[in-house]
Amino acid sequence: MAAISAALVKELRQMSGAGMMDCKKALSETDGDIQKAMDILREKGLGKAAKKSDRLASEGLVSVVVSDDFKVATMTEINSETDFVAKNENFINLTKKVTEFAQKCETEDIDEIKTKEIDGTTFEEFFNTQIATIGENLVFRRTATIKAKENGVVNGYAHSNGRVGVILGAVCENEEVAKKAASLLKNIAMHAAAMKPKFISYKELDPEFVEKETAALKAEVEKQNEELKRLGKTLKHVPKYASRLQLTDEVLAEAKKELEEALKAQGKPEKIWDRIIPGQMERFIADNTLLDQELTLLSQFYVMDDKKTVEQVLEEKSKEFGGKIEIVEYVRFELGEGLEKKGCDFAAEVAEQLK
Repeated sequence: MAAISAALVKELRQMSGAGMMDCKKALSETDGDIQKAMDILREKGLGKAAKKSDRLASEGLVSVVVSDDFKVATMTEINSETDFVAKNENFINLTKKVTEFAQKCETEDIDEIKTKEIDGTTFEEFFNTQIATIGENLVFRRTATIKAKENGVVNGYAHSNGRVGVILGAVCENEEVAKKAASLLKNIAMHAAAMKPKFISYKELDPEFVEKETAALKAEVEKQNEELKRLGKTLKHVPKYASRLQLTDEVLAEAKKELEEALKAQGKPEKIWDRIIPGQMERFIADNTLLDQELTLLSQFYVMDDKKTVEQVLEEKSKEFGGKIEIVEYVRFELGEGLEKKGCDFAAEVAEQLK
């Protein structure tokens, strides 16, 4: 029997997509004949993964697993070729199992996860077997894990259709507040799933980006006003600013001064100004932070109470729970984002099948 070299095993793995031990066994059975070994793997269904590996997988599921103590939250995206397979019970169970396994691995490096052991074999071999069993190309595309810091809490949410998921981490004043905040964090994760913020706070925005977006926003509103004026409708307010990043203490002081002058001109008694101005300042900030409301979680109006921002809800709950709650980590996955879906050319597909 010819010696089976590691290089030969590697070559067969690349050709077949089968596991290392399966490749080595097939090569041993065929005395090192790689083509015959490939035939053996195909007969066993282990060579199917390679034949499917060039087919784009842009459907699938986003899955979230949160530990019972709300201290670790993990999210994965596993892609399939079709939505039909994504609804298959075997695939659904697979995504949950992979997410739980990724959480135990304590790494977000897919290549490293592939080398870990699951069910008595490497994860890579296990996953390739799933591809052969399910009958479509599957891709373990990405994973993210958030671990609670001291006095921290995590939670997450995956939408029922599996197309979007969010995990969040918060730091609280003490452990008692952290326990109370778990359900709130899940609700905020649901909000983020729907509203698609890219950042936690306006403080993460680049000042140069904000300036460019402010100019674009003003131009957009002015263009809309041209049409509204033509139709005889009420014009929209053209904002001076787009982000809280631009609302310095000086800007806010000037805005307050202008509001006071307006109240004075209206003949409003000065003794009631302190009941009017706070609400008007809130309106000023809302009108001039439209970019934050689009891109940042804390500045968005909360979907479960659209009169308050997420930041205001956190402040209220901090008082109710007896200590500060601060969101410090946020990850959102949307199924297939960044992947180019293949167009379907029906005529070409039929022609291919007739060959």
